[in-house]
Amino acid sequence: MSLQVEKLEKNMAKLTIEVPFEEFDAAVQKAYLANRGKISIPGFRKGKAPRKMIEKMYGAGIFYEDAVNDLIPEAYDKEVDASELEIVSRPKIDVVQVEPGQPFIFTAEVALRPEVTLGEYKGIEVEKQSVEVSDEEIQKVVDEEREKNARVIDVDDRAVENGDMVVLDFEGFVDGEAFDGGKGENYDLTIGSGSFIPGFEEQLIGAQIDEETEVNVTFPEEYHAKELAGKAAVFKCTVHEIKVKELPEADDEFAMDVSEFDTLDEYKEDIRKDLAEKKEAEAKYEKEAKVIEKIVEKASMEVPDAMVDSQIDRMVDEFAGRMQAQGLTLDQYFQFTGLTFEKLSEQMRPEALKRIQNSLVLEAIVAAEQIEISEEKLNEGLEDLAKRYGMEPDQIKDNEYAREQVEKDLQVQAAVDLVRDSAVEV
Repeated sequence: MSLQVEKLEKNMAKLTIEVPFEEFDAAVQKAYLANRGKISIPGFRKGKAPRKMIEKMYGAGIFYEDAVNDLIPEAYDKEVDASELEIVSRPKIDVVQVEPGQPFIFTAEVALRPEVTLGEYKGIEVEKQSVEVSDEEIQKVVDEEREKNARVIDVDDRAVENGDMVVLDFEGFVDGEAFDGGKGENYDLTIGSGSFIPGFEEQLIGAQIDEETEVNVTFPEEYHAKELAGKAAVFKCTVHEIKVKELPEADDEFAMDVSEFDTLDEYKEDIRKDLAEKKEAEAKYEKEAKVIEKIVEKASMEVPDAMVDSQIDRMVDEFAGRMQAQGLTLDQYFQFTGLTFEKLSEQMRPEALKRIQNSLVLEAIVAAEQIEISEEKLNEGLEDLAKRYGMEPDQIKDNEYAREQVEKDLQVQAAVDLVRDSAVEV
C-alpha cells in the first residue's frame, strides 16, 4: 500500500492511495462470501456457486462495490495514521482505478490544518465593562418577584382596561362568511400582550362583561394563512370574565415571604450582591471574547472551506440534539420554521469560521508559550469529567483519548487566562 500527497490551494490536499491487487482481491473474496447466499446460479444450490462462475454470469465487477466500501475506510485510516498529516475535514473520496489484476487506486481530497502566524497577543487593549449595579436593576428583580407572587382577582364592576386578563368567545368573518380557525370559546387573553393581530386587543378596551363587541381588523400582508393575508375581518367578541393581578406591597413582610431575610433592605442588598457577581462573570466573559477577537484579527491563517463545512456539520448535530431534547426532530423544526438544511448551514457558517479561528489561535498561543499542565491539574480535570458522566475517576484516567482531550482543553483555557489577564482595560 502506498500514499502520495499533492498539496492544493488554500490548505487542501489530494491523497492518492494505492492498494495492491492481492489486498483488493481479498476484499472481493470477502464480499463474495458475504453475498453468495443471495445469488442463484442454474446447476448449483443457492449459496454454493463458485465465485468465478458468478463473475462469469454477472460480470467481474459484481462484488466490487461491496469490496470498495469495505476497503476504503481501512486503507484510508491506515495510510493517514502512518503519515504526519493533520487532517481537519472529512475526506472526499473518488475511485480512480478498479480493474481485474490491477492495484486498486482511490483519491481522498482533504483539508489540512492551517498554519497560524500570530501577531500581538499580550497587552491587548479592550474597553472596560461596568459591573456597577443600579437601584433600577434591583427594583426590577423585586418587581419580577412581586409578579410571581401576585394574586389573580375577578373584576365585575367595570369595563375592560389595558393589562386585564380576560376570558372571551370570538368568531371572525371575512366578507360576511366565517373562516376556519377564526372561532374560539373561553379563550384566555391578556390585553396588550400582542397575542392577536394588530388592533384586535386595543378594540376590546371598554368592552362590558357579557355584551357583544365588534372588532374590525385587517390581516397583515405576510399573514401565515395566505387566504386571509391582507383581508379585512370582523370579529364578534363577548367578554365573560375580567381578571387583574394584585401585586403584594414591596415591604418587610414581602421580603420575609420570598427570602430568608427579615427586612426589605436586607433582601435588596442580597439582590445587589447576586447581580454584581453575575455582572462580574459576564464582564470576564466579554473581556475574553473581545481579547480573542482582536488577537484573531492580528493573526494570519488560511482556513479551508472543507474545514468550515466539517465544523458546520458538528454544529448541526449539536443543534439537532437540542431539538430532540425538546421533543422535535430536525425535519419537524424545518417544517415549522420554513428553513432547510442548506439555509441553516449558511446561517451557521460565520459562527463556524469564528470557532475555528479562535481555536487555531489559542492553540498557537499554547505552542508559543509552551504551556504545560501539571499531573495534579490534569487529574483534577479528569475527575471533573468523570463526575459529569457519572463514571468512576479510574475509568477516565486510564483512557488515553480522554487524557489527551482534557489536557488540550486545560492548555487552551490557560492560554485564554494568559491573554485575558495581560489585557489592558481602557
